[in-house]
Formats: sequence, structure tokens, C-alpha cells
Amino acid sequence: MPQVAVKPRTLQELRASGWKSKSVKHELRDNFIRALAGGEDLFPGIIGYDDTVLPEISLAVLAGHDMLFLGEKGQAKSRLMRLLARFLDEEIPYLDIPDVPVHEDPYRPITVKAKRFLAETPEAKVPIAWWPRDQRYAERLAPGTKFADIIGEIDPARLAGGVSLSAEDALYFGLIPRMHRGIFAMNELPELDELVQVGLFNILEERDVQIRGYPVRFDLDLLILFSANPATYNRSGKVIPQLKDRIGSVIHTHYPLDRHAAVLITEQESDIPLDGEYPVVVPYFMKEIIEQISMAARRSKYVDHQSGVSARLSIANYRTMIASARRRGVVLGEKPAVPRISDLAHLSSSALGKLELDLMAGHQMTEKQVLDAIIAEAIRDVFQEYVDEHGLAEIAEVFARGTKIEVGDMLPSSAYAERLKRVPPAWEKAFELNVSADAAVRASCVEFVLAGLYVTDRISRAEYRGKVTYEVS
Repeated sequence: MPQVAVKPRTLQELRASGWKSKSVKHELRDNFIRALAGGEDLFPGIIGYDDTVLPEISLAVLAGHDMLFLGEKGQAKSRLMRLLARFLDEEIPYLDIPDVPVHEDPYRPITVKAKRFLAETPEAKVPIAWWPRDQRYAERLAPGTKFADIIGEIDPARLAGGVSLSAEDALYFGLIPRMHRGIFAMNELPELDELVQVGLFNILEERDVQIRGYPVRFDLDLLILFSANPATYNRSGKVIPQLKDRIGSVIHTHYPLDRHAAVLITEQESDIPLDGEYPVVVPYFMKEIIEQISMAARRSKYVDHQSGVSARLSIANYRTMIASARRRGVVLGEKPAVPRISDLAHLSSSALGKLELDLMAGHQMTEKQVLDAIIAEAIRDVFQEYVDEHGLAEIAEVFARGTKIEVGDMLPSSAYAERLKRVPPAWEKAFELNVSADAAVRASCVEFVLAGLYVTDRISRAEYRGKVTYEVS
């Protein structure tokens, strides 16, 4: 849209400004091409999808397709749908007419009332208002959604006022007609009632709506987006075939393909400060363990794979780990506080509600036991990588035979000082922090090595009243 000093406020002024009408998909395509050619970050904040998901979305936008985002929970489906709104114009003009329920295109109105108003009113007196980008996107969660919510319904009050049942004025417009010239997103499509799916099919196919058997032919201008979990979307009968057939592009999302990308996502999304009066420093191996817990859960035979393990598990666990370390820092006066393996004992509060057990697996384990097994597997996986890269012999020599070492989330870091007076050069580099210079860092490293030696069956462990004792036998 051409930049003008003063926004037009009448239809006559709008025509004089040179503004041209476009469909939503045309508008998106033009702005997307402009951003692409300018080298902009098209989907800011999205990590790990550069070579997989984002190219598919780009093609769908350029093709003018309605889209289905298909993936398990916590794969940024909703965020991606919302980000598409950034390719809308900053604002668009509409006819500012009382009692017209949609933002009418000034050149191409779709309601009887707007068409009649334009026919009877000089353009110099047709008022124009402006619809901002952030109001042109709406989404709805499918469970519990009724036909009237998103399509519309006959308004009894208008019938009582003498309006004919077959007249457009008798209708109450739902969310989709009200989003004319915008973007509408439906989350969890398979959970949508079949009657509502039929209504969506009509909109995708004919761009019209039918309410109570009365066809209301609106030339609706919309980009329609859907999200779904593959387990339910592919289940027979959950989504009517006609609706599936009309969706232009299916965008397959996924969990991070490597652990480093997962760490970056968690750091970005955790939104928890590490500075302040009681700062926290997080060793990289602790970040790796947090991500490996989610990765281990996704492949665990005890966890329901169809439900998925959301990235929110890592984010919540990361926050809990930092909170536990910060509490220790406040109580014991340690600055900075450094997360340890013993802080992971508190993850049950943030993790159990996000893991769904596979009830068909035939096990007798509780949720807590499954979580403990997953955490142990994650520690083993990360520790073995460090062992492969930096060796075990040197670090094992640090722990004398027959020594008992007590650890705990509220044990002062100074209590670990004698446990690791000397750190082999290879492991100094492995920790990526100066172990020798800071007692809290040293405590975290000691616990990592002890836990790693335990989960690889090299030492034994006993737990009593929240404290853990490792014994080098």
C-alpha cells in the first residue's frame, strides 16, 4: 500500500490515495516475497526448522494454500501459525458502517447492508476506518467448539423483531465470517464436531456458509490454518475426507533433531533471569542433561508415544533446576549458585504432569519411578559422551578407593572442596568452566561425575532423608 501522510477517512479519499484491494493470500504472498528478497528473518524465534519446516511453509504461502500443521505437542505449531500474521499489511481500510459485522473491503463488500449503503451514499460521505494487523488473526481450540461459535446461528431476537428467517439480517455471525480479510486458525482439528467440519468444508470449497439449511453466499476472503496431532488426524473417521482433501499444504513439524538446538530453544523460551542479586551459572552439561531427559522420555517404552513429549517438559524442568539452585544460593549465601545433579530430584513437580504413561506397556512402575529411570538414562547418555571424549581413567583417580561422599541440594559447596582438589587438564576443558576457581562449580562437577559413575555401575549409592551418599568401592 502506498505510504500517505494522512490516512484516508472517506471512500473518495481512499480512491485518490491509490490504495488497491488485494485478497488475504495475495497480500501475504507480496509481503512474504518482499521480506524474502530483503533477507529478513522470516520466522524469528524459531530454532531447528531452517532446513525442514520453514521451506515448506514458504512454499505454501507462495502457492496461496490453506495449511495444516501436523505434529505432536510442543513443536511450535501454534507459534508458526501466529507468525504468519506478520506478513499481513500493517493495517487495511474497511467500511466503517454501523451494524455491519465484518470488516468490509471498501471496493468489494460482501454483505447486503454494506452493498446497499454504498449504492445509496456518495463516496465523499462513505466513512473509512483502519484495521490493524494484530487484530486480523484469530484462533480457536476445537474441543467444545460449536457450529454457532465459528460459523453462525439464527438470532432469535432479530426474528422476534420481524426479520425474515431467510434474510441475512436474521443471522448472528460466528468467528470465521467476522475474520473476513484475515487469518483464522483452528487448533486440534480432529477434535472438532463433524457438523462443524462440514461447515469448514463449505468455506474451503465455496467460501460460503450455510446456517440451519439456509445458504448464505458470502465471498469470504480468508487464510485458514489448522493444527493436529498425527495420531488423531490419521485415525479413521476423525476428520472427514472432503475437508482433508481441500487443505492445500500439510506442514510436518518435529522435535529438535539435535541436542544443541534443543538447548537453544529451552534457553530462549525459559524466560527466567540468571542475573540479579542471586545470580545462577548453568554448566553446559547440566543443560544437556535437561534436554536429554526429554529425548529419553520420547523413546521410553513406558511413555505414550502418541501423546508425545512436549518441549515444555524441558522448559519447565530447566526453570525448576535453576529455581532449586537459586534457593540454595539465597539460603547459603552462595554467589553465583550453580545447578547440580541433586537439584534434579525436584523435577517431579515440573515433569510428572507432562508425561503420559503407556498403560498398554504391561509394567507396574509408578510415574515417579518412570521419571527416575528416565533421568538416570539421560545422565548416563551425557556422561558417556564426556567419557568418550575426555577419558575416565584420570577423573576416576581423583576419587580414592573406599571413600564415601555425601551430596545434596542444600549442602554447601564448600563441603565438596576436598573432593576435587586436582582436576585433570582434559576434564577442566570438559566442564567449560573454571572448576578450580569456584567451589559451587566444583560441587556441580563432582556430582556430575559421581552420578555418572553410579549410572554406569562403577560405584554404589544410598539415599537417606534427601541426602545421597556415593561410595567408591
